[in-house]
Amino acid sequence: MTFKSAFWFNLALVSVPLSATVAPPPSTETAKTNLAKAGPIENFDLFQLANGIDDGALNSEAITSAYLARIAAVDDSGPMLNAVIATFPDALDQARAMDAELKAGKYRGPMHGLPVLVKDNIEVAGPIPTTAGSFALANNITGRDAPLIARLREAGAVILGKTNLSEWANIRSDNSTSGWSAVGGLTKNPHALDRNSCGSSSGSGAAMAAGLAAATIGTETDGSITCPAGVNGVVGFKPTVGLVSRRYVVPISHSQDTAGPMTRTVRDAAILLTAMAGTDPEDPTTADADKWRGNYAAGLSEDGLKGMRIGVLRAPNVDVALFDDAIATLKKGGAEVVVLEMPNLDRRKMGMAEFKVLLAELKSDLADYLQGLPENGVPHKTLADIIAFNKANADKELAYFGQDTFELADKEASLDDPAYKEALATSRSLAAGAINGLLSTHKLDVIVAQTNGPAWISTLGKGDAFSGPSASQMPAIAGFPHLTVPMGLSGELPVGLSFIGGQWHDHQILKAGYAYEQLSKKRATPTYKPSVEAK
Repeated sequence: MTFKSAFWFNLALVSVPLSATVAPPPSTETAKTNLAKAGPIENFDLFQLANGIDDGALNSEAITSAYLARIAAVDDSGPMLNAVIATFPDALDQARAMDAELKAGKYRGPMHGLPVLVKDNIEVAGPIPTTAGSFALANNITGRDAPLIARLREAGAVILGKTNLSEWANIRSDNSTSGWSAVGGLTKNPHALDRNSCGSSSGSGAAMAAGLAAATIGTETDGSITCPAGVNGVVGFKPTVGLVSRRYVVPISHSQDTAGPMTRTVRDAAILLTAMAGTDPEDPTTADADKWRGNYAAGLSEDGLKGMRIGVLRAPNVDVALFDDAIATLKKGGAEVVVLEMPNLDRRKMGMAEFKVLLAELKSDLADYLQGLPENGVPHKTLADIIAFNKANADKELAYFGQDTFELADKEASLDDPAYKEALATSRSLAAGAINGLLSTHKLDVIVAQTNGPAWISTLGKGDAFSGPSASQMPAIAGFPHLTVPMGLSGELPVGLSFIGGQWHDHQILKAGYAYEQLSKKRATPTYKPSVEAK
């Protein structure tokens, strides 16, 4: 394979597998010249950049330099998206080390030398604290990589920096403004700067849409990958809970938390997930991960929908024209489409049980995390300590909304409480039962639904004006995989199409989403307009 044919003149040629060995990297000056001739860095996806390295036309230092310049131009100035909290001062050193390995004949795979931005509730070794967006963790420099970061480094990724988020992953208050944190400010949606970027992985979604890295990492408890991906017009994948380690990630809920990729394409998400996934002996939920993990980019094909039986859930408030067009695309791809009735379950009961679980696990899991920190200047050991810090620093932390959810969580009993155990059993039974029931009753491979409604105008201090629909709750509670792929523009704002499946069926979901993506080609380039009219 030559760089000229696969990268320069045919950027659509992304189905060609990467070589087992790569050409020696060029000088950085030559690589920068090649990249500049090929086009702006924001125009390329991860796989295309990997092909550039594979062909010997690009190197990691040139790519990393281009992203750092892009962050300076778009995030720190210009539109000032506030998507990136900080970049690592050793990013270029990491890149040069990856280039040196290539010169020595060592190639780690398709992530080799490619820069990744990481949500700032995931620990990364280095001088940048892991804050979860709160000044309470301003000194949280642990000197350790979360296992998922260690896996990315082993795959050759350059850890470029930390992305902004909804503070404490949007669990502090029911009246929060998504995308805002005390540390990072308010993240703007690059499709319309007055619109919300959703939460909690707001910075990862906005950064990916704006082309600030080859890929980004988000985390989700319920909707925190899929909603930001949907409203920012990118791909987001919440894997089966337990496929990716959660250790050294600031927690909400061990029952529902997971990290996942947020990328330009489904193939990119599959490449990133392949690097991230795996068993962590110190995260018991991942015990079966090695049994299920594999090369998630293998077998992706435009023909992936052929022979699939897909159930369609049409929730209230969908964009009818876009959704109907998506269904037509699924049929065009060879899928048998079954229109489903909404599951007959008590959603209020499920939601109340989920909330009880999140409150109880937040109190317990956050205390475990805080008490497990190295002696590094973070004095807080419990949720009560964080609540007290916020009250003492109300001018910075509580200026726009309170901490009512924190205060509710702090009243919870231990995880031995029968009420918590009953809520956990109830929420899981209802959510998993509904999804598994649809899959088995209708002999389905995948369920699809509209991921989100268009982004709303951000109003700090007035909460969110989210109007739905939302496809996140059932797969979030059940711990099942959930992929969102751009479905098109509702007015001038992106919405996503969700692909949901059974536990450990991550690869099947990616195959379906990839085929839809290749047939629909609905990803929209951000406009950075100050404002747009909603449909």
